Amino acid sequence: MAKEKEAKPKKEEKKTFKPAQKQVSKLTGKESKNFKGIVRLAGKDLDGHLDVRKALNKIRGIGRNLSASLSIGASTKFGIDPATPIGELSEEKIESLEAFIKNPEGSVMSFMLNRQNDPETGSDRHLIATDLVFAINQDIQRQKDTRSYVGWRHSLGQRVRGQHNRTTGRSGMTVGVVKKTLKQQAAAAAGEKKEEKK
Repeated sequence: MAKEKEAKPKKEEKKTFKPAQKQVSKLTGKESKNFKGIVRLAGKDLDGHLDVRKALNKIRGIGRNLSASLSIGASTKFGIDPATPIGELSEEKIESLEAFIKNPEGSVMSFMLNRQNDPETGSDRHLIATDLVFAINQDIQRQKDTRSYVGWRHSLGQRVRGQHNRTTGRSGMTVGVVKKTLKQQAAAAAGEKKEEKK
């Protein structure tokens, strides 16, 4: 009984909630001496503990399917195992992997590339990171300059892909508040007219 009484105060102690903090790199004890906790690949800092496939997926412009195909292509071309943590790779392999990511033509199917039949070059290309953002902005600007319907909608800030816009996606003044204030003003004006008639 004495032991049970001593245990009760421990249960009554309040524990404060602390949200889990995101750690970029956590040592697991399995790393080699050449392990890098953060790897810079295609302009993006990646956690060194991620395997090659998951690390490629973190780069803008590379999705799940393309990262899987690129990791398989890298294993056949450079001997990089897709399950290897990216922090274990040497500088030469990282440079060769980055060059392979920037120019994957011939190693992956053309339907996986994000610039098929590019309007500038006419060939199939794949853009990543800032190159992709720049190309998208240039495409939108070209559509605005040619005054196409899509460019016109972009310049107006409206929806481009044929979505409904009668009730949602409104910009400018809110409709409900305007009606309410107009009703109040009309009621006040009607009250003044009645007083004038008397």
